[in-house]
This record gives sequence, C-alpha cells and structure tokens, in this order.
Amino acid sequence: MSNSLVVALASVLCLVFGLVIGFVLRKKTSANELKLAEDEAKKIIRDASKESESIEKEAKLQAKDLLYQTKTQFEKDNKEARKDLQRLENRLMQKEENLEKKTEAFDKKEMELQNKERELAESVRAAEEMGEEYKALVSEHRKKLEDIADLSAEDAKRELVLQMESEARHDGAKMIKQIEDEAKDTAEKKAKEIISLAIQRYSGEFVCERTVSVVSLPSDDMKGRIIGREGRNIRAIEAATGIDLIVDDTPDAVILSGFNAVRREVARIALEKLMSDGRIHPTRIEEVVKKAEEEVNATIKEAGEQATFEVGVHGIHPELIQTLGRLRYRTSYSQNVLQHSVEVAFLCSVMAAELGINEKQARRAGLLHDLGKAVDHEVEGSHALIGAELAKKHGESPKVVHAIAAHHEEEKPETVLACLVAAADALSAARPGVRREMMETYIKRLEDLERISKSFKGIEKSYAIQAGRELRIMVEAEKVSDDEMVILSKDIAKEIEKELSYPGQIKINVIRETRAVEYAK
Repeated sequence: MSNSLVVALASVLCLVFGLVIGFVLRKKTSANELKLAEDEAKKIIRDASKESESIEKEAKLQAKDLLYQTKTQFEKDNKEARKDLQRLENRLMQKEENLEKKTEAFDKKEMELQNKERELAESVRAAEEMGEEYKALVSEHRKKLEDIADLSAEDAKRELVLQMESEARHDGAKMIKQIEDEAKDTAEKKAKEIISLAIQRYSGEFVCERTVSVVSLPSDDMKGRIIGREGRNIRAIEAATGIDLIVDDTPDAVILSGFNAVRREVARIALEKLMSDGRIHPTRIEEVVKKAEEEVNATIKEAGEQATFEVGVHGIHPELIQTLGRLRYRTSYSQNVLQHSVEVAFLCSVMAAELGINEKQARRAGLLHDLGKAVDHEVEGSHALIGAELAKKHGESPKVVHAIAAHHEEEKPETVLACLVAAADALSAARPGVRREMMETYIKRLEDLERISKSFKGIEKSYAIQAGRELRIMVEAEKVSDDEMVILSKDIAKEIEKELSYPGQIKINVIRETRAVEYAK
C-alpha cells in the first residue's frame, strides 16, 4: 500500500509540476505573441500613415490640377460670353440706329402725307363746289330743254334708248346676215364636199345592232327550276349578277332587267350555262357567274383590241382598251356605241386628210370620244367630261383630251380636231337608219319643238318635219323683219338646246312672206 501511495503521490506531483511548467511556458508564449502583435500593429499604423500622407498629397495635387483646369475653362467661357455679349450689344446698337433712321423717315412721310391730305381736302372742297355749280347748270339746262321739247328727261332717255336699241339690233342683224352669207358662199360648198366624201368612203352598217335582254328557255318547266325552292335560286342569281330576273307569262323566255349592260350580259351567259348544265343551286350559281364574268371580261378586252386594230390606233393604255371594249354592250338610241366610235374614227380620219391635219390623232380622238359612256352610270357627270378625265388620267395628249371633252360643247371647241370630232359624231348619229326611237318619245319631242317655237313673239305657224330634224316656222311679216329673222332663228335654237335632249341636230328654218293684194274694178 505504501508503494502505490508513493506512486500516486509521485504522479500527482508530476502532474502539478507539469501544469505549473505549462502555465509558465504559455504565459511566456502569450507575452511574446502580444509583443509581436503590437509590433505588427505599430508597423501597419506607420505604413497606413505613410500611405494616407501619400494619398493626401496626390489628392491635393489632383484638386489643384482640377481647380486650374476649371478656372481656365471658366475664363475661356467667360471670354466667349463677353464676345457674344459684345456682338449682341453692337447689333442692338445698330438696330437702334436703323430704328431711329426709320422713325425719322416715317415722321417725314407722315408730315408729307398730312400736307397731301390737306391739299386733297382743299381739292375735294373745290371739286364739290364745282360739282354743285355743274349740277345747277345741268339742272337749268335740262329744264330749258324740257321746256323747249315739251318732254321729260326720263321720257327722252327711254325714247333714246329704245331708238338706239332698235338701230343696234337692226345693224347687228344686217351684219350677222352679211357675215353668214359670205361664210356660206365659201365654206358651205367645201364642207359639203368633205362630209359627202367622208360618208361615201365609209361603208357602215345601215341597221344598227341592238342588245337583247331576253333568254330563251327550252321549256316552261325550266322557269320553276330557275326560281328554285322558295325562290332561293332566283335570289342567288340576282345577288350574284346585280340583275333583276323577270319570270312572267311570256312563253319559253325569261327577261333580264338592269341598267348595266355588262352585268346583263354576264347574267345571260351564266343563265344559259346553268340551263345547259342542268345543276341549278346557289353554290353552282356563284361558280358559273364567276366563270361568266371572266368570259365577259375576256370578250371586252378582245373587243377593245379589235376596235383599235380595225382603226389602226396603237399605244393606247390597257385600261382605256378595257373601258373601250365595255362599249360593245352599250347602246344609244339602239345604236351600238363601240361600232359608232369606230365609225366616228373613220369619218374623222377622212375629213382630217381632206383638211391636211394629223389623221392618226383624228382617228384616236374619234375612237375615244364616247369613252365616258362605259362608266357614266357609275360616275357622276356628262359622258364627254368623264371620258376626257379618263383619257387625261391614262396619258392621252391634251388635244385628244380637249376634243373628247368638247364634242358635245360642254367645253368650247378651241381646235380644228375638236370641231372634226363633233362633226363626225353628228354624222354617225344622224344618218338615216342608224338610230331608233320610241313612238311616245318621238311624238313628245315633235310637240315640244312646236311648243318652244310658238312661245316667241311674231310666230304665225310652226311645223316639225323630217322626223323632227327640221323645224319650219312661219312668221308674221308685219311684226318680224327680214333682219330680225336671223336673231329669231338663233334664239329658238338656243332655247331648244337648253330644254330638249335629242340625237344629231335640228335645222331651224324661219320663213317670212310678204303679199301685196289689190283688186281691179
């Protein structure tokens, strides 16, 4: 037991001794580390102090440099601003000097104007005084004249005006008659030769073409199929073509009604295709109408190209050719307008050759003169002005455009070409057999001609003859003189042009007869 105790005590002593030694060593090590740390901190502080001093010096240098640059820029900007200010000040001073000069000039002119106003006022007062004296003298003179003539001033003035008007009308009528007689002696013979030659050289159709709006049916049973169940087929056709279908008691026929001749032709072709195919229902109707439109457009283009080829006119815009081809389905008083245009082109060419002017230009203007009739149901205005606008839009020459616009005198004809086109248009429309007219319209036109002529004073009798192309008027010899007949015929012609619409032209023939009767007893 004593040995183990000794060992234990020895162990405890060793442990205590080790702890004491460890504590001493650790304390010594900590003191060394603390000293090293303090030295390191002092070193860091010294380095930081040196670095801060360096940064401070560099910052001061940069600040001084920036201050110098800013000061230099400020002085430069200040110098430029002073220069600008000096320039503005100089300009302002110059403007002030100019303003002072203008003010002085204005004052001077104002003084001159005031002087002139005073002079003018004095002149006006003098003129007024002279006017009063003049009025008094005139009044006195007029009173003396009225006393001498036993006639008031108003009556004398009225009588003088009537006398001068009568003399002027008489002299004017004589001069007009003289000029017309001289012109007729030289111009009528040449004009007749040119027109007759043009008509002889052109061989046109005598009976005009007429557009038919009736579609023949194979049987009356087809009417029911065209109408369809509850009318759906006929409504589909009308909606697709824009044309009214009239299915009535007419045997084996359906009537197509519409103002647009092209659409009417599309409806006719589509209806014939539907009848030949046998399948008539809304979907099939739309397909057939579309094909018919393509077919009609191709026919229109071909008709326009054929007309230009027949006339010998080239270089026309494709849009104008297409529009020209539409005239194939347009009629005027049952005359086919495309055939009429070709005829006018030939007549213009022949007359242009006789007069020695450009034949190709004349043919071109004649062919295009009724171009507006192809679209006059779609565009507001007269066909002559519409056609002229179309021709101008597609690059036609100003002479051709003017000839188109002036062929019905919507514009005043200013060139020989315009007069030629108007003459050829009248020739083509007025020759016998080329146009037809309804009986009611024809009779109404004759009655209107006689009514208009009888509305003038001095007319005894009036007769519309030559199918309404001539108006023969008998005047009272004691009321209308030979010279006044000329003016009367012109006045009647103007009134007819203003009130009536008619193809061609109307001849106004005024006749005056003087009879001397005596009896031998």
